[in-house]
Amino acid sequence: MADRRRPGTRPVRQARPDRGGGWTGREFEVTVGPVAHGGHCVARHEGRVVFVRHALPGERVVVRVTEDRQPGYCRADAVEVLEASPDRVERPCPYSGPGRCGGCDWQHVSWEGQRRLKADVVREQLTRLGGLDDGDPLLTGLDVEPLPGGPLRWRSRARFAVDRTGAPGLRRHRSHDVVLLDDCPITVEPAAQAVLARRWPGAGAVDVAVDSAGTVTTTRLDRRGVPTSTRVLRAGEDVPGEADGRAGRRAAGRDWEVEGTGFWQVHDSAADALVAAVAGAAAVRPGESVLDLYAGAGLFGGALAPAVGESGRVVCVESDAEACAAAEANLAGLPQAEVWQGEVDAEGLTGLLEELGGTPDVVVLDPPRAGAGPAVSRVLAGTGARAVVYVACDPASLGRDVAAFAAAGYRLAALRAFDAFPMTAHVECVALLVPGDAGR
Repeated sequence: MADRRRPGTRPVRQARPDRGGGWTGREFEVTVGPVAHGGHCVARHEGRVVFVRHALPGERVVVRVTEDRQPGYCRADAVEVLEASPDRVERPCPYSGPGRCGGCDWQHVSWEGQRRLKADVVREQLTRLGGLDDGDPLLTGLDVEPLPGGPLRWRSRARFAVDRTGAPGLRRHRSHDVVLLDDCPITVEPAAQAVLARRWPGAGAVDVAVDSAGTVTTTRLDRRGVPTSTRVLRAGEDVPGEADGRAGRRAAGRDWEVEGTGFWQVHDSAADALVAAVAGAAAVRPGESVLDLYAGAGLFGGALAPAVGESGRVVCVESDAEACAAAEANLAGLPQAEVWQGEVDAEGLTGLLEELGGTPDVVVLDPPRAGAGPAVSRVLAGTGARAVVYVACDPASLGRDVAAFAAAGYRLAALRAFDAFPMTAHVECVALLVPGDAGR
């Protein structure tokens, strides 16, 4: 439903009849409260918490309940705006909005407003889960920094769903239903069109990535998520014989190899921004040792290796075999850097540290969305490393791990946040953790 902006209020709508005693399908007016982690805001109605999508703090909206989690809370979409926030804008994507594509959370918010919301979420998670004081200067002075290029056409790697007829699209929020698309405005155009301009009979999903040279790689996945075939296109033409090859990426002033649709920062400018932030926080010196965990294709370890010099050491740890192979190629010209394949868990990490036979001076970790976890955090804090640089794509996981490090004697000494995922609720953070007495 289109947003309507008009002054004043109107009588509360008559709620739809309950079905089976629940609220699903009911409509009512609420005044929207603060933003919450996950792309929604918090409101209350008849004493219950309502998590509202497509709204903004301070707005008066009509919501439709989409999910009732009795007896605790319910989820709802804002289907009509009665009093709008100054940050509300027309959605640039025709497929976004209540009941439509669930890929973006903040299409209805100005870019500046999105970054303010994300900063609020980071602050809330680090106070509530991380144990920081809400008056901590690291939090009060936090800005989510924009990356070059604007809020659209930034995504260079994506996964599109495919329906039973072979038509591609994206799923509705918290649903398996596929919304069919002609375009995805946050995805770079060659990637979007490589998938959306054709049908994919028999596929369950399609991964797509565009490298720094404009080469497009698509990987078809079956309905169990297993890759079945890969196609490489350059200048719109198929490239025979390169289906199992690697893509080229440019970051930190050099070229990198990565598996065609393998992990790399999805925003074209994110790798450069994060490498600079990690290097600044780590402040690596010649002769030091660096442990790079969840290393992927070796981006951070490879970028830091020149700073430790040939007398130093960089050990990159990654579980995925394809990523390790790419990292080996990327670090081939750096004799001080090496790649170890293995899971990053407490037991494996303890064994790795014993095998290395020394304490790392610097630890860099870029864990998946679930975070490193308390066990790994305790092991890393036990090393006594002078600096732990934590790259986080989820502020809740960061908050929990900051608390685990704090319990083991480390404190948060620096924090930066980047808008690496415009139009979504996701935010990338780089945190520096140091021993509690360091720098005091």
